[in-house]
Amino acid sequence: MLIEKKESDKTLEPPHTSSTPSKHYILIVDDLEPNRMVLNDQILSLGHIPYQAENGLDALEKIHDHPPDLILMDIIMPKMDGYQLLERLKQDQSLRHIPVIMISALDEINSVVRCIDHGAIDYMVKPFNLVLLRARINAALAVKRLHDEQQAHSKQIEAYNIRLEERVRERTKELYESRKEIIFRLGRAAEYRDNETGLHVFRMSHLCARLGRELGMSEDECQMLLLASPLHDIGKIGIPDNILLKPGKLTPEEWDVMKLHTVIGGKILGGSQSEILKMAEVIALTHQEKWDGSGYPLGLKEEEIPLVGRITTICDVFDALTSERPYKREWSAEEAREYIENEAGKHFDPELTRVFLSIMPDVLKIQERFKEGRHKETINPSQG
Repeated sequence: MLIEKKESDKTLEPPHTSSTPSKHYILIVDDLEPNRMVLNDQILSLGHIPYQAENGLDALEKIHDHPPDLILMDIIMPKMDGYQLLERLKQDQSLRHIPVIMISALDEINSVVRCIDHGAIDYMVKPFNLVLLRARINAALAVKRLHDEQQAHSKQIEAYNIRLEERVRERTKELYESRKEIIFRLGRAAEYRDNETGLHVFRMSHLCARLGRELGMSEDECQMLLLASPLHDIGKIGIPDNILLKPGKLTPEEWDVMKLHTVIGGKILGGSQSEILKMAEVIALTHQEKWDGSGYPLGLKEEEIPLVGRITTICDVFDALTSERPYKREWSAEEAREYIENEAGKHFDPELTRVFLSIMPDVLKIQERFKEGRHKETINPSQG
């Protein structure tokens, strides 16, 4: 039956301040006030904090407002009985961990089994033994404390894992940036042996990556191309100075030696397990090949030339044409554009030529970004 709430019952509502670690909130759900008061006194005697609900609906509202550490629940109640409330609690992920002791006048095995099946931790028959009740309450609260400790431990582990993952990401980024810097320094070392330009490798590598994106390469592939293409001329470190730095025209014999920089570069970069260096090896070997087969060192033609080699060729030539060298003047962008267009189908892949010319506004922006004299100390290609 329903009992009208007395003024004195207001003291049994859960306070909004947190309890001390040794105290627990215990919700009593029973439609009979005498039953609630007996349980209330037992809970107080154990040093815990009781609060009450007169039926399942009332209990559900109070549980959501202030989740208890334990629920002592009758079965037969109006509006929502104990079975229904128990089922609702166990369906709610945020409430299903709350232990529930069913306290009922029903001393039937079917009722016990039904309660246990629905998630109750214990079942007591009224009238109950107060000593046994206290023992059952203490046992249920021990289970709750164990759950809470496990949850706290899990959160600590989760927080630690998050911090660890963040540190791994930071370290991975540091390693990536260090590797990128080393590669670009090596690329610049080869360039400094050949001429006075310092930022050619930055410009052409970004041009390669931009062209790769326009061709539909994945972002990972474009990043690899960005890092691998600066090593295209690494083999020049193996060319004698009297040939590499000769101001005049090379003799046929000297030109044959100069051509070996592609092979030397391939040998320097060969045999690595790094995907970046594997790509760099291909680029070093093939960036002097030509679409019509007149290039070197292998005389490859058309699509026999790997795509990364064809990309590097067109980007390298365009930036070299628009850069001042000791042996040549700086061409205008329009002059270089016209040359690239005229060499489509001969020096360059005609389809790559078409795509490259279509992104000319971005090409010019990249060249402006890494213009000579603007970044004298630039090493990281992401700077600018």
